[in-house]
Amino acid sequence: MIKLVSDTIDRQDINALIEWLQQDPIPKLTKGELTKELEEKWAKKIGTKYSVFVNSGSSSILLTLAALKEFGKLKNNKIIVPALSWATDVSSPMLLDYNVLMCDCNLTDLSCDLESLEKIFQKENPSVLILVSPLGLVPQMDNVVELCEKYDVILLEDVCESMGSKFNGKYLGSFGFASFFSMYFGHHLSTIEGGFINTDDEDFYHLLLMMRSHGWDRDLPKWKQQELREQHNCTDFDALYNFYVPGLNLRSTDLQAFIGLRAIEKLDDYSTKRNENFEYYINKLKTNKLKLNQKINDYVSSFAIPIVNSKRNDIIRDLVDNNIEVRPLIAGNMANKPMWKGDKQGLNNCELLEEQEFYIPNHQDLSKEDIDIIVNIINKYE
Repeated sequence: MIKLVSDTIDRQDINALIEWLQQDPIPKLTKGELTKELEEKWAKKIGTKYSVFVNSGSSSILLTLAALKEFGKLKNNKIIVPALSWATDVSSPMLLDYNVLMCDCNLTDLSCDLESLEKIFQKENPSVLILVSPLGLVPQMDNVVELCEKYDVILLEDVCESMGSKFNGKYLGSFGFASFFSMYFGHHLSTIEGGFINTDDEDFYHLLLMMRSHGWDRDLPKWKQQELREQHNCTDFDALYNFYVPGLNLRSTDLQAFIGLRAIEKLDDYSTKRNENFEYYINKLKTNKLKLNQKINDYVSSFAIPIVNSKRNDIIRDLVDNNIEVRPLIAGNMANKPMWKGDKQGLNNCELLEEQEFYIPNHQDLSKEDIDIIVNIINKYE
């Protein structure tokens, strides 16, 4: 079988983890110093000042949106989410009582269609945009940033499928006010479960640290703890169970941080292999309605290869019959899911994808021979 994904946690990682677990005394397994080390290393890697490690990529979305409400910088309750996105891009703001508005995708990099996006900005004056970069493809980040600045919209980047992708030499996830990453199995890197929130804003970073852990101050720097305790007339003893903001428990563990510290060292190598496969695919594929390319400013750390073809069902059947894994392109049009009760208008490109899209394997262990097998099947369908 040619699989969609290949595990990024290898035998060497497991052996190293076992050796770490066998230390005497037993190392701390819950969130501790290794988590802090991982956060510092990840922030430096992506090119932001701060990073917060949480228990999933979906939790990174939920926590960021909850913290934005607490942060007090929203001009209104409106948030734009691409119709081509993941369930928790849509459900998280729904659960937090945002007014969620859908935006159509484009048919080049599959992120927000910028013409449609600007029209929504002009009509609705939203507070927030969640920009999803699907399958490692690179949005026109300069234009997106310019639009958000022009209309005073907070830019959040969902980079869960695009870890390692770059625009103008900068990693995706370093352009917005905050960004989300997933470390789930099947993504570019894995810590079994896990995710990151990256930001350059110190006050927002401190708020994320508190809201990740119940709303207390234990994860804050000492000077910030002291500031809060003096402000609220709280003794050091009472601060152990004092809660300054509404919080959750979305912490990950030092066990996963141990895996993550090793995983970060693999990103460049894996991204190179995924990029080489991407280039090989787009030079071979002949029947894809999406005109995939890597623009001069882009570096595509490809998650998987999107295909749009009117004979989708026949191609999928042929691929499956030849033991090749295949999936819907993210989730098609999120406005067509039973969970969505809002407006479905103006999503023409997403509607086309709903009928004709799917994606095929790309990962660090995929061979050129595997790609040739896949491409030869797809190219039969004009």
